[in-house]
Amino acid sequence: MPNNLHSQTLRHLGEAIVAGQYPRDKTLPPEPVLCVQLGVSRTVLRESVKSLVAKGLLSTGPKVGTRVLAEDHWNWLDPDVLTWKFRMGFSSDFLHSVCELRRLVEPACLRLAAQRVTPEQLTELQSAFSGMQAAVAQGLDDLSDDLRFHHLLLKAGGNRLVTQMSKLLRALLRAAHEQLGRRPAVPNSTLPWHAAVLQALQARDPDRAQRAMAELIDAVEEDLARFLKTRQTFARDLPASA
Repeated sequence: MPNNLHSQTLRHLGEAIVAGQYPRDKTLPPEPVLCVQLGVSRTVLRESVKSLVAKGLLSTGPKVGTRVLAEDHWNWLDPDVLTWKFRMGFSSDFLHSVCELRRLVEPACLRLAAQRVTPEQLTELQSAFSGMQAAVAQGLDDLSDDLRFHHLLLKAGGNRLVTQMSKLLRALLRAAHEQLGRRPAVPNSTLPWHAAVLQALQARDPDRAQRAMAELIDAVEEDLARFLKTRQTFARDLPASA
């Protein structure tokens, strides 16, 4: 239970900060007030604050209290921070930055993967892709095989530091999936690009693998941009509240 309370409190405060409910460069409400508002003990609150300090959202110091930091200080490579940002809504600029990061890392990793992937890893990748196909065919909303597929891609590159980025990528994919409204048609639209990536690895063709990964990222960005535009159009068309 304490761990659950910590996770819930961390998420609540993190999302509130990202959403701007607590003004930047201002102090949080006093500890007793926050404890009452969140319904948690001082111990749970302090652990959550400590985690948010590590993520760059808060700073603490004697006589200055707990201060909300500007976005430039946030650790944008932290999976939690990215997830909160996506859940609170993202702009086209932020979406483009995320996809730029993916283009810098993943296509280069696929070049390595095409040269280093093992037969066992190819079998696992085929299994994950087959799971994605089955989910789409049955109209299921199952992200697990998609996440496994991308984790295996980074792992196949054989670089330990890059493999660690799978946690970041998992957060990006899951958050993007949530923003897209969990529509089965979305993974279906990118299945051909996933297939092209897998086929390039099976052929052990570095150039083809790099190109296929870049095209997959382009396809995902187009889906998200289309969704973002639709959402903004829908918001403009809503009747004004009384």
